[in-house]
Amino acid sequence: MRAVVYEEFRGPLAVREVPDPAPAPDGVVVAVEATGVCRSDWHAWQGHDDGVRLPHVPGHELAGTVAAVGARVRDWRPGDRVTVPFVGACGTCPSCRAGDQQVCERQTQPGFTHWGSFAGLVALDHADTNLVRLPEGLDAGTAAALGCRYATAFRAVVAQGRVAPGQWVAVHGCGGVGLSAVQVAVASGARVAAVDVAPAALDLARSLGAEVAVDASAGDPAEQVLALTGGGAHLSLDALGSPRTVAASLRSLRRRGRHVQVGLLAPGADWAGLPMDRVVALELEVVGSHGMPAHAYPALLGLVAAGRLRPDLLVTRRVGLDDAPAELAAMSSGAPVGVTVVRP
Repeated sequence: MRAVVYEEFRGPLAVREVPDPAPAPDGVVVAVEATGVCRSDWHAWQGHDDGVRLPHVPGHELAGTVAAVGARVRDWRPGDRVTVPFVGACGTCPSCRAGDQQVCERQTQPGFTHWGSFAGLVALDHADTNLVRLPEGLDAGTAAALGCRYATAFRAVVAQGRVAPGQWVAVHGCGGVGLSAVQVAVASGARVAAVDVAPAALDLARSLGAEVAVDASAGDPAEQVLALTGGGAHLSLDALGSPRTVAASLRSLRRRGRHVQVGLLAPGADWAGLPMDRVVALELEVVGSHGMPAHAYPALLGLVAAGRLRPDLLVTRRVGLDDAPAELAAMSSGAPVGVTVVRP
């Protein structure tokens, strides 16, 4: 198969022929129809993820068709159209048995622990636990975004953030996951303040229903959110992942507000400036959010099918596999607006 490969961290990215994967006994091989270009893939290429072994094929947001199944797979057959959470859960550890597959104790992740979906084929583990069947008519490019950024945002806003109608939600960082969070919060009846430094990202956030757009380059973003929301957000998300955006998110909350950390921070990030005195004084909640388990996807897919959620509106670029290396490398100078989808 053809795949994007790198042989050293921060090194050249090239499309070349590599061996086809084979399914594990409890796994499948999926023919990739579409895969998203995510900042997490960039972090792996930069060497920020300890699990990556070289040479490596990135990619973890995907949709496609089952091409081969392992001998112990019960529920899936070649030809089934599927997506998958980026966490490949084992299905048997205590966390999995409790329904918390997104924090599985023996998880695997395509594009991180093994070769990923910037390729014609990708191997996925524990298929009966992790695969999600795609509804008829759902475009593969749209479905690819559900595996990481959109599903992560959905769970971060709804489950971890416990959003309620009429509440203010601040979203710091309007990349793919941030824009997804804007759309989910608006669909939940919340009032959204979108925060970014890029005018194009703020324009897209407005088009998705954000009531307030805050230019973080034009002054203290937390002070702007506090003023524009009449006292601060009930729920705030750091969808970028930097000490600066974490601090801004925490400082933009009203009393007893909730901060959800979604964006990954680079190793060695300085946490010294976080306003933990404010966390104590205002009884703020600080919560992490790490993807979404496969069993939770029906609620999300139902809202997509009903037209209440439109992940397709976030897909702003569709490119071929030969263009994928340049798309990933371009994230070194900032993520593009919206979601870029690769069609191998």
